[in-house]
Order: sequence, then C-alpha cells, then structure tokens
Amino acid sequence: MNDFSKYIPDVQFEQIPIKNLVSNQEYQRNLSMVHVRRMVEEFDVNLINPVKVSRRDGLNVIKNGQHTTETVAAVSGSRETPVWCMVYHGLTYQEEARLFANQQKFVKGMSAFEIFIAHIEAGNDDQLLIRDLVTSYGLTLAKTRSHCTICAITSIEHIYKEYGFHVLDRTIRLIVGTWQGDPLSLSANMLRGVARLVLTYGDLMKDDMFCDRLGKVSAREVARNAREKRNGSCGFAEELVDIYNKKTTRGLHRTMLYGNTPHYSVVHEIVETPDDDVISDSTAIDNLN
Repeated sequence: MNDFSKYIPDVQFEQIPIKNLVSNQEYQRNLSMVHVRRMVEEFDVNLINPVKVSRRDGLNVIKNGQHTTETVAAVSGSRETPVWCMVYHGLTYQEEARLFANQQKFVKGMSAFEIFIAHIEAGNDDQLLIRDLVTSYGLTLAKTRSHCTICAITSIEHIYKEYGFHVLDRTIRLIVGTWQGDPLSLSANMLRGVARLVLTYGDLMKDDMFCDRLGKVSAREVARNAREKRNGSCGFAEELVDIYNKKTTRGLHRTMLYGNTPHYSVVHEIVETPDDDVISDSTAIDNLN
C-alpha cells in the first residue's frame, strides 16, 4: 500500500487573530503600505489566501502573507480580526528563509491577455466594452502579434481606464484608418503615442489629415525614427507630430505634448509599463524582416 504521507506537509489550518502573528523577518520583503492601500481599495474577502505561518519558539511567525494580514486589519479596523493560517510545525529559521526564497520559483504567472479573458468570462463591463470596441474595427485581441491583432492588452486597458472610452475609440480609429492593421501600428508604444496626441490636441488635430499624412509613412519607419527622439511612447508621439506637421505652416506645437493645456478636461502622463505579452518594437521589426 502506498504511503502518501511524505507528500503532505506537516501543517494544520487555524484561525489566528492578527495581533497574535509576528512578521518582519529578515528574509521577507519590506512591508509596502502602497501595496496595502491598493489591496484595501480592491478588497474581496473571497480572494484572501491563507497566511503561511511557522510555529517556532512559541510564536506564530508569518513566512508569507504579511500584506494580507495588514490589509485585513485595515479593512476590519481591528487587529483582533482572525485570518485563516496554514501553520507549519518544526521549521527552523533557515528553513523558513529557504521556503520563502523558493515559493515563487515554479509559480506560473498569468499574462495580461489571460487576465483579460478571465474578466470577459466573468462578464465584467469594462473588458466587454473594450472587446466590442476592438472587434468593431475588425481587430482581434490575442497573446501574439499578427495582422489586425492587438496584444498590448495593458496599454488599451490603461487608455480606457485613465482617459475614457472616446479617447480609446479615436485612438484605434486613427491607427486603423492610417495603417490598416499593420502589426507594428498596434504596438503598445504606438497606441500610447497616438492616445497622447488625442489627449493633447483634441479637435486641433484633424482625423483626415492624420490618416493622409501619417499614411504616407510606414509604422516601421515611425518606430525607427521614434527611438532616436525619446524612449517609449513619448518618442512615438513626437515623431507622429513631426510627420503630421510636414509641409504645413500651421501645425501642432510639439511643446504642447508636455504642457498643461490639453484640449480634453484632464490629461496625465502616460507612464510606460512593460506589457508581459508585448515584445519591443525593435524586436518586432527584426522578426518581421
């Protein structure tokens, strides 16, 4: 008969008041109150994971879950609040540190696309609206870049959540009308760069002129020239403005990209965040050669 006990850790589940838990071990990350505040804002009791605790020297030492406990304490307003704990017995401090170091080693993270699809299956309004908007332009959402496909999921969600439906709508309309689904035109930097122009210039920028003037230049060339100006979407925005302004006496002032007088009610800096499912534009160019 098989002995399965060697595959089962020596643990038990207990509800332990937060005040009876000890954290801040040297092997742990520093507690981030910014992260705690973000967790508090999006708190869902059904998303709480059991706190991993090592019972050592008469103490309940948190080896994983200090942000969870601080979030529950903040939401409940009391450190008397109990949390479910997965209590390990017989671990030394060194063994705790080793387990902490290796606990994420074989965890497969979810891509932005996979999270997006999960939201679709959950029926979340924002993701459903974004999907319907994208498909209305004959585009699809996917994990890998191809013709008429957006894989820069983080970027389109960012534009929608920060600046609204109409900014994302116009951004996609301009890109599709100009480059007809060229994979490089649907990159994270291009999406963010065009959105920056939409936010900055509003009705001063004419859609037909944008499509006509930018359509004479390939998305590949835009990407190459943009990298010589600035990193990320800022370089793309500057390159797009320069092309738009060619052979005109009254163009868009590039300095407005960094000013405080947008033609929309509110504008924030579009911060570059690496999409885990988006390759760099230089890599994409090399792959398409």
